[in-house]
Amino acid sequence: MSHPTPETGSGPAPLRFAYGTNGLTDLRLTDALALLSDLGYDGVSLTLDHMHLDPLAPDLASRTCRAARDLERYGLGVAVETGARYVLDARRKHHPTLLDPDPQARAARVDLLLRAVRVAADLGAAAVHCFSGALPPGEPEETAWRRLADTIGPVADAAAAAGVALAVEPEPGHLLADLAGFHRLRTALGDPAALGLTLDIGHCQCLEPAPPAACVRAAAPWVRHVQIEDMRRGVHEHLPFGDGEIDFPPVLEALRATGYRGLVGVELPRHSHAGPELARASLRFLRDAERAASEGGIRC
Repeated sequence: MSHPTPETGSGPAPLRFAYGTNGLTDLRLTDALALLSDLGYDGVSLTLDHMHLDPLAPDLASRTCRAARDLERYGLGVAVETGARYVLDARRKHHPTLLDPDPQARAARVDLLLRAVRVAADLGAAAVHCFSGALPPGEPEETAWRRLADTIGPVADAAAAAGVALAVEPEPGHLLADLAGFHRLRTALGDPAALGLTLDIGHCQCLEPAPPAACVRAAAPWVRHVQIEDMRRGVHEHLPFGDGEIDFPPVLEALRATGYRGLVGVELPRHSHAGPELARASLRFLRDAERAASEGGIRC
């Protein structure tokens, strides 16, 4: 199954909202997809993890095929995310990373990303999300940047061969923490077409010097996946909409005006206990904000 979804287009169109399965970890995947379809979501941001689509368990291909059928049944688009906390190491969050000093540990992360690329191709996903990892203690930054380019390069090549975008997320506290870091990586790799950006709107509020809407406009040529939640300046905490400081109508208008056509995935990984209700409230909030942007004549 392969239905490539264009990420950019000419002229404003309604945004395509999704919800992250890392915020629905108490639901079976089939139940989560049914819920999102019933609520009116356009897609799902699917984190590969043990409770939904385990990338390390046997028969990944057949389980992916079943997931593809469910996505088609419910009419949902999909982006594949690889931010599961303990999928590779049951005791250390997000380890190993692409920066791990141990070559075998780095290879485990690369293997996970290559599996994610294959899953994405089989699901018809537009993008595979990934991140760099934090700078290892005592590691020179220059060494870490070279290591990141060396490890992510083959994944970008595999994504290109599969017709999938590899969307790197700037993550607060990681080596690649901001948009400047993304541009440093893509330049080091020779600006490969398959390498794009996961733009997290909350992270823009948290640490970028420009407001989130300005970040959208500046990053537009490279954005392949979007994560969205509320957040406060200087505090990396994913918050339900209305609990932070972000003015969302200008952000959504910027996404529309720049022609973004990928999924805009709600990212609330610490709120699974209230996942179904938050999924309902989040979509209502985003649709209202999108309508306010349109009716209020907000301009980029």
